[in-house]
Amino acid sequence: MIFSSQFFVYFFMALLFPIYFLTKSTGARKIILIVFSLVFYAWGEPLYVFLMFFMVAANYFAGLIIDSRRTLAGARVWLAVAVVIDLSILCVFKYTGLFAETVNNVFHAGLPVPNIRMPIGISFFTFQAMSYVIDVYRRDVRVQRSFVNLLLYVSFFAQLIAGPIVRYKDIESQLDERRVRLYDFNDGVFRFSVGLAKKILIADKCALAVNSLYALPNVTFVARWAGAFFYALQIYFDFSGYSDMAIGLGKMFGFKFLENFRHPYASSSATEFWRRWHISLGTFFRDYVYIPLGGNRRHHLRNIFVVWLLTGFWHGASWNFVLWGLFYALLLIFEKKFFLDYLKRIPRVVSFVISKFYFIFITVFGFAIFYFTKNTFVSLGYLFGIGVKSFTDIFTNSVLASNVFLLFGGVILALPFVPWLLKTIGSKLKVSYGFYRYSRTLCELALIAISTISLVGSGFSPFLYWAF
Repeated sequence: MIFSSQFFVYFFMALLFPIYFLTKSTGARKIILIVFSLVFYAWGEPLYVFLMFFMVAANYFAGLIIDSRRTLAGARVWLAVAVVIDLSILCVFKYTGLFAETVNNVFHAGLPVPNIRMPIGISFFTFQAMSYVIDVYRRDVRVQRSFVNLLLYVSFFAQLIAGPIVRYKDIESQLDERRVRLYDFNDGVFRFSVGLAKKILIADKCALAVNSLYALPNVTFVARWAGAFFYALQIYFDFSGYSDMAIGLGKMFGFKFLENFRHPYASSSATEFWRRWHISLGTFFRDYVYIPLGGNRRHHLRNIFVVWLLTGFWHGASWNFVLWGLFYALLLIFEKKFFLDYLKRIPRVVSFVISKFYFIFITVFGFAIFYFTKNTFVSLGYLFGIGVKSFTDIFTNSVLASNVFLLFGGVILALPFVPWLLKTIGSKLKVSYGFYRYSRTLCELALIAISTISLVGSGFSPFLYWAF
């Protein structure tokens, strides 16, 4: 089941809302959310519900045992047990096929390649379970003695499939005490409607443009770069749209999730970009890998390399993701050692122009690495003119002409221009609070209506990060 479907919006949520809000008991509301969350997940993965249940149980009991240990060594052993269980399950389901194929290709071993269907969202709920047990070990949170609470934390449908990666300590107090005010609920609906529009009206249209450009009979230089550019827009609106919907749904039920995107395409460097893009993943690797390895205090270049190697592996069972991780590791080291200091020493206008062109190139090229899971180097070579038939042709120009408004609209909406414009207009006109709320409600209804119309007759369109 996906958020951007008529079934979810007009049946699943229409059924959940009255049942949940007509129930007054906090304990009963938790059970309702868990039941609906398990149904949500089982809709596409019925057997893997038991896998998720097992992982929650393993981390629940590990947390209790760690909390009861009187010695640090004893607690450390059980932390290792929990982390090994979590990572073993993740590796078996996600990477077994990749490693078998790699061994066969390198050593001609002839190993059977298992066709294991990966549980949807396993990378996300594995990291959430791990964050809980690690924080219990660190004494950053109190151990959760209610299995129901921990199950709700991991399985809550809003962030179960594709994040954001919600840290246990960020919502610990919200599991037992939540208030859903009308103001917050309306905020949640608005955020959900914006995310739905991002996915349906922009990301899915960019996907059609990418498919059209990469399906052209002739490989042209312009088509390859245009396809990479549209894919960069697609993945942003797809993933940030999902995060908006998840944050909005959380608000509707009283949960306050942290932001996952802060207009990353307004950045000027890879360093700044990764402070704005998929923030929950970045902070996870920072707090649980980078800092424990030594952070900036010792071997920081090695630490960057290790973190980004793991980040690449986390994203998918294909070597192009590892290449993508190494690409960003080298970029961040390059910026840290040279580029960012260089920009400070040159005139501001020149620095701005150089940094923006640099950022556009590395970002579009980086997502091209991300996109090409097969024939990666050949496909990347096209971006440098290697093997292309011509600079452009009539077919390429036709596809670009039919998507020119999508291109410019996507760029404008990806930047913080619209929020700035609305804030400026609001301050100039000094609109009343009532007018603001009324206007936003109309905007919610319009976005949901237009998105629904676009959904009618369209095919199944899963979120890109479901695969990760």
